[in-house]
Amino acid sequence: MARSLTPARTAHRAVVALALTCGLAAVPFPAAAEPAPATSREAAALIADRAHELEVLTERFNTTREELAATRRAAASAAEELSAARTALSQARDRVRTVARSAWTGNRLGPLQAMLTSGSRAEMLDRLGTLQTIAEHNDAVLGTAEEATADADRAQEAAQGVARDAQAQVDRVAVQQKDLDAQIAVYQAEYDRLTAREARASRAAAERRAAQRPTAQQTPTAPMAGGSTSPAPAASAPATPVPPPAPVSGGSGAAQIAVSTAMAQLGDPYVWGAAGPDAFDCSGLVQYSYAAAGISLPHSSSMQSTMGTPVSRSALQPGDLVFFYSPVSHVGIYIGNGQMVHASTSGSPVKTASIDDMGSYNSARRIAG
Repeated sequence: MARSLTPARTAHRAVVALALTCGLAAVPFPAAAEPAPATSREAAALIADRAHELEVLTERFNTTREELAATRRAAASAAEELSAARTALSQARDRVRTVARSAWTGNRLGPLQAMLTSGSRAEMLDRLGTLQTIAEHNDAVLGTAEEATADADRAQEAAQGVARDAQAQVDRVAVQQKDLDAQIAVYQAEYDRLTAREARASRAAAERRAAQRPTAQQTPTAPMAGGSTSPAPAASAPATPVPPPAPVSGGSGAAQIAVSTAMAQLGDPYVWGAAGPDAFDCSGLVQYSYAAAGISLPHSSSMQSTMGTPVSRSALQPGDLVFFYSPVSHVGIYIGNGQMVHASTSGSPVKTASIDDMGSYNSARRIAG
């Protein structure tokens, strides 16, 4: 069974906490699109900028989706509590009616009957005291049941209200993500167009320079020692692809499983909101990798940044989670030698990289000790 690190909450605590955290109205829409880029470099910068905004928004989406799931669980729990309270109230009313009908040895007994049927003053007072005790007991039983029912009803209404707010926030963020996706597509098309235009201009310039040079027959070659001419420079060999670094030893067995699982996803595409098996966002890759090790994590980098125990950068071990930006909006899995594996950003696949590449290191947590 998977070992969950999601913080445990009761239904009522979840309702209160989520009511405070679901700040739908405070989430701004992205800024209007920038003016059209004039060069491929400008287009690439805009793509990178929007891709980072998309990742931040994606992690906000992931967090609100996790909160929505929690509010739904809280609402379901509150509904169960309300149903149980209503059943208890009905049973309490039945008990009160039964006690009232058989207040004294199975026969109807009221204050007048107590006075008329008592053989002495002491017996009358005793019977009247019994009636008072029964009445107080009945009032207490009914009062407690009615109060429990009212509390459960209020809890259910609150949970349903927070769930509606959370769903509205999820929908709103999804709209923002689509807007950013559209902007990235526009800038990508501009980048492709400008790159092609610049390549054509570069070729044309090279052809003009070539046309202005003397031909090979007109240009004498410099003699070398022994009368030979200097050879043309050799073409440089193509660069050999650098393989991803192998994870170094260290960390727990669960951490090593998580690292191996994440490394097996190299090359899978980045898709916002995805958690495998064939596409991932940053926190989705972490969730998927640790699930393989039997540890359940929420699909949210900001939530993951509160799990486990903090670890200093100098003490990092393979499997530790490394977080970036403030507030946290990106996460990777440390694999050793200053490297991490992560679902980097929109348009880039799962890959390894130096933890310094992000440029905004925040913190690290050890999930499996």
